[in-house]
Amino acid sequence: MKTLLSCSRTVLLAALASGLVAAIGPVAAQQQTKAPAVNPSPAPVPGLPAQAPGASPPSWAQGRPDTPEVANIAPVVPPPIPAAVDKLPVGKLKLPTGFQIEVFAAGLSDARSLRVDDKSNVYVSTRRIGRVYAITDKAGKKEVKTLATELNSPNGIALHAGTLYIAEINKISKVDNIASQLDSPPKPTVIYDDLPSDAPHGWKFLTVGPDNKLYFNIGAPCNVCMPSDRHAQIRRINLDGSGMEVVAKGIRQIVGMDWHPTQKVLYFTENQRDWLSEDQPNDKLNRLLHPGKDNFGFPYCAGGDLPDPQFGWGHSCQEFTPPIAQLGPHTAPLGMRFYTGKMFPAQYRNAAFIARHGAWNKSKKIGGDVVVAKLNPDGTVRSIEPFITGFIVDNNYIGRPVDMEWLKDGSMLLSDDYNGAVYRITYGPQRVSMSR
Repeated sequence: MKTLLSCSRTVLLAALASGLVAAIGPVAAQQQTKAPAVNPSPAPVPGLPAQAPGASPPSWAQGRPDTPEVANIAPVVPPPIPAAVDKLPVGKLKLPTGFQIEVFAAGLSDARSLRVDDKSNVYVSTRRIGRVYAITDKAGKKEVKTLATELNSPNGIALHAGTLYIAEINKISKVDNIASQLDSPPKPTVIYDDLPSDAPHGWKFLTVGPDNKLYFNIGAPCNVCMPSDRHAQIRRINLDGSGMEVVAKGIRQIVGMDWHPTQKVLYFTENQRDWLSEDQPNDKLNRLLHPGKDNFGFPYCAGGDLPDPQFGWGHSCQEFTPPIAQLGPHTAPLGMRFYTGKMFPAQYRNAAFIARHGAWNKSKKIGGDVVVAKLNPDGTVRSIEPFITGFIVDNNYIGRPVDMEWLKDGSMLLSDDYNGAVYRITYGPQRVSMSR
Protein backbone atom coordinates (compact mmCIF):
# COMPACT_ATOMS: atom_id res chain seq x y z
CA MET A 1 0.00 0.00 0.00
CA LYS A 2 2.88 2.38 0.76
CA THR A 3 4.22 1.83 -2.75
CA LEU A 4 0.80 2.52 -4.27
CA LEU A 5 0.40 5.77 -2.35
CA SER A 6 3.88 6.90 -3.27
CA CYS A 7 3.32 6.12 -6.94
CA SER A 8 -0.09 7.83 -7.08
CA ARG A 9 1.25 10.88 -5.27
CA THR A 10 4.22 11.11 -7.64
CA VAL A 11 2.01 10.97 -10.72
CA LEU A 12 -0.40 13.58 -9.38
CA LEU A 13 2.24 15.99 -8.12
CA ALA A 14 4.07 15.75 -11.44
CA ALA A 15 0.85 16.72 -13.20
CA LEU A 16 0.34 19.61 -10.77
CA ALA A 17 3.89 20.82 -11.27
CA SER A 18 3.31 21.11 -15.00
CA GLY A 19 0.08 23.02 -14.47
CA LEU A 20 -2.05 20.01 -15.44
CA VAL A 21 -2.03 21.41 -18.95
CA ALA A 22 0.98 20.27 -20.90
CA ALA A 23 -0.50 17.08 -22.35
CA ILE A 24 -3.93 18.51 -23.03
CA GLY A 25 -5.08 19.94 -26.32
CA PRO A 26 -7.39 22.97 -26.69
CA VAL A 27 -11.14 22.70 -26.80
CA ALA A 28 -12.30 22.13 -30.34
CA ALA A 29 -14.23 24.96 -31.95
CA GLN A 30 -17.86 23.95 -32.17
CA GLN A 31 -21.46 24.97 -32.61
CA GLN A 32 -24.24 24.15 -30.19
CA THR A 33 -26.23 21.16 -31.43
CA LYS A 34 -29.23 22.30 -29.41
CA ALA A 35 -29.98 25.41 -27.44
CA PRO A 36 -29.09 24.86 -23.77
CA ALA A 37 -31.81 24.83 -21.16
CA VAL A 38 -32.02 28.15 -19.30
CA ASN A 39 -33.79 28.58 -15.98
CA PRO A 40 -36.02 31.67 -16.36
CA SER A 41 -36.06 32.40 -12.61
CA PRO A 42 -32.74 31.54 -10.96
CA ALA A 43 -32.47 32.07 -7.22
CA PRO A 44 -29.82 34.33 -5.67
CA VAL A 45 -26.96 32.48 -3.99
CA PRO A 46 -26.03 33.70 -0.50
CA GLY A 47 -22.42 34.49 0.39
CA LEU A 48 -20.57 34.00 3.64
CA PRO A 49 -22.48 35.59 6.52
CA ALA A 50 -20.69 38.38 8.37
CA GLN A 51 -19.35 37.44 11.78
CA ALA A 52 -21.05 39.32 14.60
CA PRO A 53 -18.74 41.17 17.01
CA GLY A 54 -17.71 38.88 19.86
CA ALA A 55 -19.22 35.78 18.21
CA SER A 56 -17.34 32.50 17.90
CA PRO A 57 -15.53 32.09 14.59
CA PRO A 58 -17.39 30.13 11.88
CA SER A 59 -16.60 26.44 11.58
CA TRP A 60 -14.41 26.94 8.52
CA ALA A 61 -12.14 29.27 10.52
CA GLN A 62 -11.56 26.80 13.36
CA GLY A 63 -7.82 26.34 13.77
CA ARG A 64 -6.88 29.31 11.58
CA PRO A 65 -3.48 30.74 12.61
CA ASP A 66 -3.50 34.31 13.88
CA THR A 67 -1.01 35.52 11.28
CA PRO A 68 -1.20 38.10 8.48
CA GLU A 69 -0.43 35.45 5.84
CA VAL A 70 -3.85 33.82 6.23
CA ALA A 71 -5.95 36.88 7.03
CA ASN A 72 -7.50 36.99 3.55
CA ILE A 73 -7.95 33.24 3.03
CA ALA A 74 -11.61 32.20 3.23
CA PRO A 75 -14.06 29.95 1.37
CA VAL A 76 -14.80 31.04 -2.19
CA VAL A 77 -18.08 32.91 -2.54
CA PRO A 78 -19.84 32.37 -5.88
CA PRO A 79 -21.46 35.24 -7.77
CA PRO A 80 -24.96 35.96 -6.43
CA ILE A 81 -26.63 35.26 -9.77
CA PRO A 82 -25.81 32.41 -12.21
CA ALA A 83 -23.79 33.33 -15.29
CA ALA A 84 -25.59 33.94 -18.57
CA VAL A 85 -24.96 31.38 -21.30
CA ASP A 86 -22.63 33.69 -23.23
CA LYS A 87 -20.58 34.38 -20.08
CA LEU A 88 -19.86 30.75 -19.21
CA PRO A 89 -16.18 29.76 -19.45
CA VAL A 90 -16.41 26.84 -21.91
CA GLY A 91 -14.09 28.61 -24.37
CA LYS A 92 -11.35 28.78 -21.71
CA LEU A 93 -11.47 25.14 -20.65
CA LYS A 94 -8.97 22.62 -21.96
CA LEU A 95 -9.61 18.94 -22.68
CA PRO A 96 -7.63 16.15 -24.36
CA THR A 97 -7.59 16.13 -28.14
CA GLY A 98 -10.86 14.93 -29.64
CA PHE A 99 -13.09 16.04 -26.76
CA GLN A 100 -15.55 18.95 -26.92
CA ILE A 101 -17.44 20.82 -24.21
CA GLU A 102 -20.67 22.81 -24.54
CA VAL A 103 -23.34 24.35 -22.33
CA PHE A 104 -26.15 21.92 -21.52
CA ALA A 105 -28.10 24.11 -19.07
CA ALA A 106 -27.68 27.52 -17.40
CA GLY A 107 -29.37 29.55 -14.70
CA LEU A 108 -29.38 26.65 -12.21
CA SER A 109 -28.23 28.52 -9.13
CA ASP A 110 -25.78 26.46 -7.03
CA ALA A 111 -25.96 23.37 -9.31
CA ARG A 112 -24.43 20.42 -7.42
CA SER A 113 -25.22 16.67 -7.65
CA LEU A 114 -26.52 15.19 -10.91
CA ARG A 115 -28.72 12.19 -11.66
CA VAL A 116 -30.34 11.04 -14.93
CA ASP A 117 -33.42 8.84 -15.19
CA ASP A 118 -34.36 6.38 -17.94
CA LYS A 119 -36.64 8.99 -19.50
CA SER A 120 -33.72 11.40 -20.13
CA ASN A 121 -34.66 13.80 -17.34
CA VAL A 122 -31.66 15.29 -15.53
CA TYR A 123 -32.03 16.05 -11.81
CA VAL A 124 -29.84 18.69 -10.18
CA SER A 125 -29.48 19.30 -6.45
CA THR A 126 -28.25 22.40 -4.59
CA ARG A 127 -26.61 23.04 -1.23
CA ARG A 128 -26.93 26.74 -0.40
CA ILE A 129 -30.38 27.60 -1.75
CA GLY A 130 -32.47 24.52 -0.82
CA ARG A 131 -33.77 23.62 -4.28
CA VAL A 132 -33.94 20.56 -6.53
CA TYR A 133 -34.28 21.04 -10.29
CA ALA A 134 -35.18 18.87 -13.26
CA ILE A 135 -34.02 19.48 -16.83
CA THR A 136 -36.47 17.99 -19.29
CA ASP A 137 -36.27 17.49 -23.03
CA LYS A 138 -39.50 17.26 -24.98
CA ALA A 139 -39.42 17.23 -28.76
CA GLY A 140 -35.96 18.78 -28.73
CA LYS A 141 -36.85 21.62 -26.37
CA LYS A 142 -35.13 21.57 -23.02
CA GLU A 143 -36.70 23.21 -19.96
CA VAL A 144 -35.67 23.74 -16.35
CA LYS A 145 -38.29 22.90 -13.73
CA THR A 146 -37.99 23.57 -9.99
CA LEU A 147 -39.20 20.46 -8.15
CA ALA A 148 -38.71 21.55 -4.53
CA THR A 149 -37.73 24.64 -2.58
CA GLU A 150 -36.91 25.59 1.03
CA LEU A 151 -35.11 22.31 1.71
CA ASN A 152 -32.26 21.97 4.21
CA SER A 153 -29.12 21.73 2.03
CA PRO A 154 -30.43 18.98 -0.30
CA ASN A 155 -27.04 18.17 -1.82
CA GLY A 156 -27.62 14.41 -2.02
CA ILE A 157 -29.99 12.92 -4.60
CA ALA A 158 -30.39 9.41 -5.99
CA LEU A 159 -32.71 7.60 -8.38
CA HIS A 160 -33.93 4.02 -8.13
CA ALA A 161 -36.82 2.35 -9.95
CA GLY A 162 -38.43 5.69 -10.76
CA THR A 163 -38.15 7.07 -7.22
CA LEU A 164 -36.17 10.22 -6.45
CA TYR A 165 -34.45 10.19 -3.06
CA ILE A 166 -33.33 13.49 -1.50
CA ALA A 167 -30.86 13.74 1.38
CA GLU A 168 -31.07 16.93 3.44
CA ILE A 169 -28.98 17.68 6.50
CA ASN A 170 -31.48 16.19 8.95
CA LYS A 171 -33.64 13.83 6.89
CA ILE A 172 -33.97 11.68 3.79
CA SER A 173 -37.14 11.81 1.69
CA LYS A 174 -38.49 10.31 -1.48
CA VAL A 175 -40.86 11.08 -4.35
CA ASP A 176 -42.23 8.01 -6.13
CA ASN A 177 -42.78 8.04 -9.90
CA ILE A 178 -41.04 11.40 -10.14
CA ALA A 179 -40.83 11.45 -13.94
CA SER A 180 -44.65 11.49 -14.23
CA GLN A 181 -45.00 14.36 -11.73
CA LEU A 182 -42.47 16.92 -12.91
CA ASP A 183 -45.10 19.58 -13.65
CA SER A 184 -46.75 19.30 -10.22
CA PRO A 185 -44.39 17.39 -7.91
CA PRO A 186 -45.74 16.41 -4.50
CA LYS A 187 -44.04 17.19 -1.22
CA PRO A 188 -41.31 14.58 -0.57
CA THR A 189 -42.20 11.86 1.93
CA VAL A 190 -39.73 11.49 4.80
CA ILE A 191 -38.33 7.96 5.17
CA TYR A 192 -35.47 8.55 7.64
CA ASP A 193 -34.73 11.34 10.09
CA ASP A 194 -32.47 9.88 12.78
CA LEU A 195 -29.72 12.33 11.81
CA PRO A 196 -27.72 15.12 13.43
CA SER A 197 -28.77 18.65 12.48
CA ASP A 198 -25.30 20.22 12.37
CA ALA A 199 -24.85 22.51 9.37
CA PRO A 200 -21.02 22.26 9.10
CA HIS A 201 -20.33 19.31 6.79
CA GLY A 202 -23.94 18.26 7.25
CA TRP A 203 -24.71 18.17 3.53
CA LYS A 204 -24.74 14.67 2.12
CA PHE A 205 -24.07 12.58 -0.94
CA LEU A 206 -26.49 9.77 -1.71
CA THR A 207 -26.12 6.60 -3.77
CA VAL A 208 -27.94 3.29 -4.16
CA GLY A 209 -25.72 0.24 -3.82
CA PRO A 210 -25.81 -3.12 -5.63
CA ASP A 211 -27.62 -4.40 -2.53
CA ASN A 212 -30.51 -1.97 -3.22
CA LYS A 213 -29.74 0.04 -0.10
CA LEU A 214 -29.21 3.79 0.25
CA TYR A 215 -25.68 4.82 1.25
CA PHE A 216 -24.91 8.30 2.60
CA ASN A 217 -22.34 10.16 4.67
CA ILE A 218 -22.60 12.15 7.89
CA GLY A 219 -19.67 14.57 8.02
CA ALA A 220 -17.71 15.83 10.98
CA PRO A 221 -19.40 18.96 12.44
CA CYS A 222 -16.13 20.89 12.51
CA ASN A 223 -12.82 21.53 10.79
CA VAL A 224 -11.16 19.08 13.19
CA CYS A 225 -12.60 17.71 16.44
CA MET A 226 -13.41 14.47 18.21
CA PRO A 227 -16.72 13.56 16.56
CA SER A 228 -19.62 11.95 18.35
CA ASP A 229 -20.60 8.38 17.54
CA ARG A 230 -23.24 9.82 15.16
CA HIS A 231 -20.79 11.77 12.98
CA ALA A 232 -17.87 11.12 10.58
CA GLN A 233 -19.32 7.94 9.08
CA ILE A 234 -21.11 6.25 6.19
CA ARG A 235 -24.51 4.71 6.87
CA ARG A 236 -26.80 2.55 4.80
CA ILE A 237 -30.54 2.02 5.09
CA ASN A 238 -33.19 0.06 3.24
CA LEU A 239 -35.15 1.92 0.59
CA ASP A 240 -37.99 2.42 3.08
CA GLY A 241 -35.64 3.94 5.68
CA SER A 242 -35.40 0.88 7.92
CA GLY A 243 -32.41 -1.25 8.91
CA MET A 244 -29.77 1.43 9.53
CA GLU A 245 -26.17 0.21 9.66
CA VAL A 246 -22.88 2.09 10.03
CA VAL A 247 -20.56 0.72 7.32
CA ALA A 248 -17.50 2.98 7.76
CA LYS A 249 -16.07 5.40 10.32
CA GLY A 250 -13.31 7.97 10.60
CA ILE A 251 -14.45 10.05 7.61
CA ARG A 252 -14.33 13.84 7.74
CA GLN A 253 -16.48 14.74 4.73
CA ILE A 254 -17.62 13.04 1.52
CA VAL A 255 -19.25 14.70 -1.48
CA GLY A 256 -18.80 11.92 -4.03
CA MET A 257 -19.32 8.14 -4.09
CA ASP A 258 -19.69 5.48 -6.76
CA TRP A 259 -19.54 1.72 -7.20
CA HIS A 260 -16.82 -0.06 -9.17
CA PRO A 261 -18.55 -1.37 -12.31
CA THR A 262 -17.31 -4.96 -12.04
CA GLN A 263 -16.13 -5.40 -8.45
CA LYS A 264 -19.20 -3.66 -6.93
CA VAL A 265 -17.04 -2.00 -4.28
CA LEU A 266 -17.74 1.53 -2.99
CA TYR A 267 -15.17 4.23 -3.81
CA PHE A 268 -15.45 7.73 -2.39
CA THR A 269 -13.63 11.05 -2.22
CA GLU A 270 -12.82 12.60 1.14
CA ASN A 271 -11.97 16.20 2.05
CA GLN A 272 -9.33 16.60 4.78
CA ARG A 273 -8.87 19.25 7.47
CA ASP A 274 -7.87 22.88 6.88
CA TRP A 275 -5.26 25.19 8.41
CA LEU A 276 -2.58 22.55 9.00
CA SER A 277 -0.35 23.96 6.25
CA GLU A 278 -0.55 25.05 2.61
CA ASP A 279 0.73 21.69 1.42
CA GLN A 280 -0.75 19.23 3.92
CA PRO A 281 -2.82 17.19 4.28
CA ASN A 282 -3.72 15.59 0.96
CA ASP A 283 -7.37 14.98 0.16
CA LYS A 284 -8.14 11.35 -0.59
CA LEU A 285 -9.75 8.72 -2.79
CA ASN A 286 -10.87 5.81 -0.62
CA ARG A 287 -12.18 2.30 -1.17
CA LEU A 288 -14.49 0.44 1.22
CA LEU A 289 -13.45 -3.21 1.28
CA HIS A 290 -14.64 -4.20 4.76
CA PRO A 291 -18.09 -2.70 5.50
CA GLY A 292 -18.63 -2.25 9.20
CA LYS A 293 -14.92 -2.57 9.97
CA ASP A 294 -13.04 0.07 7.96
CA ASN A 295 -11.95 3.24 9.79
CA PHE A 296 -10.37 5.90 7.58
CA GLY A 297 -8.59 7.78 10.36
CA PHE A 298 -10.37 11.04 11.17
CA PRO A 299 -9.46 12.84 13.41
CA TYR A 300 -6.30 10.92 14.30
CA CYS A 301 -4.65 10.74 10.88
CA ALA A 302 -5.02 13.12 7.92
CA GLY A 303 -4.31 12.30 4.29
CA GLY A 304 -3.51 8.72 5.15
CA ASP A 305 0.03 9.55 6.25
CA LEU A 306 -0.01 12.57 8.59
CA PRO A 307 -0.77 12.21 12.32
CA ASP A 308 -2.96 15.08 13.47
CA PRO A 309 -0.96 17.38 15.80
CA GLN A 310 -3.87 17.60 18.25
CA PHE A 311 -5.60 14.22 18.07
CA GLY A 312 -2.87 11.97 16.68
CA TRP A 313 -1.05 11.45 19.97
CA GLY A 314 -0.90 7.75 20.84
CA HIS A 315 -2.00 6.69 17.37
CA SER A 316 -0.26 5.63 14.17
CA CYS A 317 -1.64 6.15 10.66
CA GLN A 318 -0.99 2.44 10.10
CA GLU A 319 -3.92 1.70 12.42
CA PHE A 320 -6.39 2.97 9.86
CA THR A 321 -7.61 2.09 6.37
CA PRO A 322 -5.27 3.89 3.93
CA PRO A 323 -6.50 5.84 0.93
CA ILE A 324 -6.24 4.24 -2.45
CA ALA A 325 -4.78 7.52 -3.77
CA GLN A 326 -3.99 11.03 -2.61
CA LEU A 327 -5.57 13.86 -4.60
CA GLY A 328 -3.53 16.92 -3.63
CA PRO A 329 -3.65 19.29 -0.64
CA HIS A 330 -6.98 21.08 -0.14
CA THR A 331 -8.11 20.33 -3.72
CA ALA A 332 -11.65 19.49 -2.48
CA PRO A 333 -12.46 16.40 -4.55
CA LEU A 334 -16.23 16.14 -4.80
CA GLY A 335 -18.14 14.10 -7.39
CA MET A 336 -16.57 10.89 -8.70
CA ARG A 337 -18.07 8.46 -11.21
CA PHE A 338 -16.85 5.40 -13.06
CA TYR A 339 -17.15 5.56 -16.84
CA THR A 340 -19.10 2.68 -18.35
CA GLY A 341 -20.16 4.31 -21.63
CA LYS A 342 -18.85 3.70 -25.15
CA MET A 343 -18.39 7.22 -26.56
CA PHE A 344 -15.03 7.92 -24.92
CA PRO A 345 -11.92 6.00 -26.05
CA ALA A 346 -11.33 2.55 -24.57
CA GLN A 347 -8.62 3.83 -22.22
CA TYR A 348 -11.35 5.53 -20.16
CA ARG A 349 -13.57 2.45 -19.72
CA ASN A 350 -14.15 1.76 -16.01
CA ALA A 351 -11.88 4.67 -15.04
CA ALA A 352 -12.96 6.98 -12.21
CA PHE A 353 -13.52 10.62 -13.13
CA ILE A 354 -13.13 12.99 -10.17
CA ALA A 355 -14.24 16.65 -9.97
CA ARG A 356 -11.81 18.64 -7.82
CA HIS A 357 -13.80 21.68 -6.71
CA GLY A 358 -10.60 23.57 -5.99
CA ALA A 359 -8.67 24.77 -2.96
CA TRP A 360 -9.75 27.74 -0.91
CA ASN A 361 -7.41 26.98 2.01
CA LYS A 362 -4.28 27.89 0.01
CA SER A 363 -2.82 31.19 -1.10
CA LYS A 364 -2.09 29.65 -4.52
CA LYS A 365 -5.18 27.86 -5.76
CA ILE A 366 -4.97 24.33 -7.17
CA GLY A 367 -7.62 21.87 -8.29
CA GLY A 368 -10.56 23.45 -10.05
CA ASP A 369 -10.46 20.65 -12.60
CA VAL A 370 -11.54 17.13 -13.50
CA VAL A 371 -8.98 14.35 -13.25
CA VAL A 372 -9.28 10.70 -14.24
CA ALA A 373 -7.99 7.83 -12.11
CA LYS A 374 -7.14 4.82 -14.26
CA LEU A 375 -7.20 1.55 -12.35
CA ASN A 376 -5.36 -1.74 -12.34
CA PRO A 377 -7.36 -4.99 -12.72
CA ASP A 378 -7.41 -5.37 -8.92
CA GLY A 379 -9.03 -1.95 -8.51
CA THR A 380 -5.95 -0.12 -7.28
CA VAL A 381 -4.95 3.17 -8.89
CA ARG A 382 -2.47 2.99 -11.78
CA SER A 383 -2.36 6.69 -12.64
CA ILE A 384 -4.15 9.98 -12.12
CA GLU A 385 -4.25 12.26 -15.15
CA PRO A 386 -5.75 15.65 -16.01
CA PHE A 387 -8.97 15.65 -18.05
CA ILE A 388 -10.52 19.15 -17.86
CA THR A 389 -8.51 22.17 -16.73
CA GLY A 390 -8.88 25.93 -16.98
CA PHE A 391 -11.26 26.77 -14.14
CA ILE A 392 -8.49 28.79 -12.43
CA VAL A 393 -7.19 31.95 -14.14
CA ASP A 394 -4.68 34.29 -12.47
CA ASN A 395 -5.28 32.50 -9.14
CA ASN A 396 -9.03 33.13 -9.31
CA TYR A 397 -11.88 30.76 -10.09
CA ILE A 398 -13.92 31.24 -13.24
CA GLY A 399 -15.88 28.07 -12.43
CA ARG A 400 -15.87 25.19 -9.94
CA PRO A 401 -16.76 21.65 -11.05
CA VAL A 402 -18.86 19.58 -8.64
CA ASP A 403 -20.35 16.36 -10.01
CA MET A 404 -20.65 14.37 -13.21
CA GLU A 405 -23.19 11.99 -14.70
CA TRP A 406 -23.47 10.04 -17.94
CA LEU A 407 -26.05 10.30 -20.69
CA LYS A 408 -27.13 7.21 -22.61
CA ASP A 409 -24.90 8.05 -25.56
CA GLY A 410 -21.84 7.96 -23.27
CA SER A 411 -21.32 11.71 -23.03
CA MET A 412 -20.60 13.39 -19.69
CA LEU A 413 -22.62 16.01 -17.84
CA LEU A 414 -20.63 18.19 -15.43
CA SER A 415 -22.11 20.62 -12.90
CA ASP A 416 -20.53 23.96 -11.93
CA ASP A 417 -22.00 25.50 -8.78
CA TYR A 418 -19.94 28.70 -9.12
CA ASN A 419 -21.67 29.60 -12.41
CA GLY A 420 -24.94 27.71 -11.89
CA ALA A 421 -24.47 25.64 -15.03
CA VAL A 422 -24.27 22.11 -16.40
CA TYR A 423 -21.87 21.30 -19.26
CA ARG A 424 -21.83 18.38 -21.70
CA ILE A 425 -18.59 16.72 -22.79
CA THR A 426 -18.45 14.60 -25.95
CA TYR A 427 -15.78 12.80 -27.95
CA GLY A 428 -15.42 12.55 -31.70
CA PRO A 429 -17.58 14.19 -34.35
CA GLN A 430 -20.19 16.57 -32.98
CA ARG A 431 -23.25 14.58 -31.88
CA VAL A 432 -26.80 15.66 -32.51
CA SER A 433 -28.66 13.77 -29.81
CA MET A 434 -28.35 14.75 -26.15
CA SER A 435 -30.93 12.22 -25.00
CA ARG A 436 -30.17 9.32 -22.71
